[in-house]
Amino acid sequence: MKYGEKEILEFDINKDENFWPNQHDKTYIIDIELPEFMAKCPRSGYPDFATIKIQYSPKKLVVELKALKLYINSFMNREVSHENSINEIFDVLYAKLEPKWLKVIGDFKPRGNVHTVIEIDSAKM
Repeated sequence: MKYGEKEILEFDINKDENFWPNQHDKTYIIDIELPEFMAKCPRSGYPDFATIKIQYSPKKLVVELKALKLYINSFMNREVSHENSINEIFDVLYAKLEPKWLKVIGDFKPRGNVHTVIEIDSAKM
């Protein structure tokens, strides 16, 4: 196993070291795009590809970007639906960051003539 595969396999996003103190009191938005998301379809095993967009306004914590990259890459060998993957990403970040506001969008590449976009916005909950 190569070092990158091992790092992804053993990665745990929930460790406190993956979240840093927000040093600013003002309200601002962090906008992150991860264009190489991949997970496996739980029914067929075929790969599903997406661009994940994360926007949030931090309160006390921000996510470390390498940690976020490793977390997103950890989906590549998992069998998980579009809906469940985006809900998991939202739930993990919302629980750990406790942000003022969070939005996660999964824009999945078309497969079989179907294009899926999943959006979860804490302002609409």
